[in-house]
Amino acid sequence: MNYETTITADAGEGTTSHYTAARAAPAFALPRWLIVGGAGLFVVLLLIGAWFALAGGKTAPADDNINQAATVTVVTPGRTTVAGEIEAPGTLAARRPMPVGVVGEGGQVVRVNVDAGDWVQQGQVLAVIDRSVQVQQAAAQSAQIEVARADANLAQANLDRALQLVARGFVSKADVDRLTATRDAAVARVRVAEAQLREQRARNQRLDVLAPATGYVLSRNVERGQTVGAGSPALFTIASGGEMEMLAQVSEEQLAKLAIGTPATVIPTGSEQRFTGQVWQLAPTIDQATRQGTARIALAFSPALRPGGFATARISSGSFTATVLPESAVLADAKGSYVYVVGKDNKTQRRAVKTGAVTANGIAITEGLSGTERVVLKAGGFLNPGETVNPQPLGK
Repeated sequence: MNYETTITADAGEGTTSHYTAARAAPAFALPRWLIVGGAGLFVVLLLIGAWFALAGGKTAPADDNINQAATVTVVTPGRTTVAGEIEAPGTLAARRPMPVGVVGEGGQVVRVNVDAGDWVQQGQVLAVIDRSVQVQQAAAQSAQIEVARADANLAQANLDRALQLVARGFVSKADVDRLTATRDAAVARVRVAEAQLREQRARNQRLDVLAPATGYVLSRNVERGQTVGAGSPALFTIASGGEMEMLAQVSEEQLAKLAIGTPATVIPTGSEQRFTGQVWQLAPTIDQATRQGTARIALAFSPALRPGGFATARISSGSFTATVLPESAVLADAKGSYVYVVGKDNKTQRRAVKTGAVTANGIAITEGLSGTERVVLKAGGFLNPGETVNPQPLGK
């Protein structure tokens, strides 16, 4: 009996344990690779957390590492004496243009003696207007003089005979006075006729268009066969003496720095030639629309100076002390001109500057720099304010 009880108990225990294990097992098992991957990710996250804890929770900026900073060339420009120069655009013109037109009654042009680009002398005939009618009028007036002279001679003869008869009592004193008046009137008519002839000849001479002064013919606006008169436009334009000038447009500030006699260099557009001159007149007024004035620069004659053409003037405006930088160091954007300065901590700083004259050595900086700064020479456009750089002095 004991045997059966033992067996039953064993069987019961075995059955109960198997049933419990079956109920405790999950419905499905996780893949092995997922368990391993999750454990690896957990380890990586732990390592990253430990690294942030040791580093204080902040990453070190890359720019703070001088070994990784960009190398830039810097220059300490100092201050030098710069010859002041104003560069101004403008147009070329004749200094004293002289329009030449018809001064007489006019008529048909029968001959033109000069063309644009010719030199003429004062009094030279430029064009001739038909005078066939005026010549006949002068001939008629000349004949009137002969008639008047004949009348005057007759009056003088009558007076002479009367004077011879006065002593004999055949002619009264009143008759002598009358004959004297007749003679005087005849002589006066001769003078009137002579004056009228001179007037007619003068009118005929005015049919010759003459050069009022020695100079250079800038334009010819008349052709043979053309009918001209006192109201016609100018037939010729002459530059008196061939003198030229440039009308340079400068600002109010620049105009205040100039004076009569200031030397200047003029470069016509499209030409490499340079012409020297000097300021001979400064505009007494400022254009209200453009806020500019005109500096007139006198120039000697040259065929390369064509009135109406554009040119650039470089006018001396004295000397001043300033910092001079190469053009590569000066940048510009919508805010204006600026440079990059490297501080003692090797960090870049944007510095606004005001530029002045452009010299052979570079651009003059009139405001913004003292000359003791370390200025980035090149590649400033690739830098940002506050960026750490590795400055290298120019020439090292």
